[in-house]
Amino acid sequence: MKLIIAANWKMNKTAAETAAFCREISRDQKHFEGVDVLICPPFTALSSAAEALAGSVIKLGAQNMYWEAEGAFTGEISAGMLIDSGVEYVILGHSERRHLMGEKDEEVGMKVKAALKNKLKPIICVGETEEERKNGATEVILERQLGGALEGLDSDQATGLIIAYEPVWAIGTGKAATADDAESAGSFIVQYIREKFGPDAADHLRIQYGGSVKAENIGSFVALPSIAGALVGGASLEAASFSALIQSARKAVLH
Repeated sequence: MKLIIAANWKMNKTAAETAAFCREISRDQKHFEGVDVLICPPFTALSSAAEALAGSVIKLGAQNMYWEAEGAFTGEISAGMLIDSGVEYVILGHSERRHLMGEKDEEVGMKVKAALKNKLKPIICVGETEEERKNGATEVILERQLGGALEGLDSDQATGLIIAYEPVWAIGTGKAATADDAESAGSFIVQYIREKFGPDAADHLRIQYGGSVKAENIGSFVALPSIAGALVGGASLEAASFSALIQSARKAVLH
């Protein structure tokens, strides 16, 4: 299965910094063969990124979107606006949106439906907190989040989904999950999709790992049966470190 490595920059980089990064990372694209690589900058830098990435194999993603097409929703952005900026992918339900901004499972589900309706490819984030993990509730949390995000989809819509497993306790802490942690969660997600949407949806599902991932540890994750990529935070902010991570992931899968 083709790897998908996405850079989630969160609230970092101006339009000019984004353009410079995109030009730099594009020079390494010959080393990314067989990997879907995408950059997800802030909204203000999407157009600059699209221009700088034009003609390269690197794709553009956004970090969030609203489910309505237009209206009196101050500060929000629609699927149509993202598409107009050159976006193909959109991150939905990130733990920071859930825990800092109070985003609910059903709201993630409405965003997923809006993204699919508009031919955007959603990256659906799920993951447990440290307390939930200690209480043995990881699978309960994953099932609840997946249920909210995927409610109302049919098997065709669920085929080709991208789900990012991001244990909240590993995001930005420097403490990555173990390979066993990631495989346990990944296998649960695959089985959930298989039971809800059938074997074809499960076979075409791509699961990313996210949480303190870097070039030095990415190989141990993408080598797992259920993991087919990564959603990368801090290690994606410098072109050299992000390129090294992509190449390490590719090498781990090819050898």
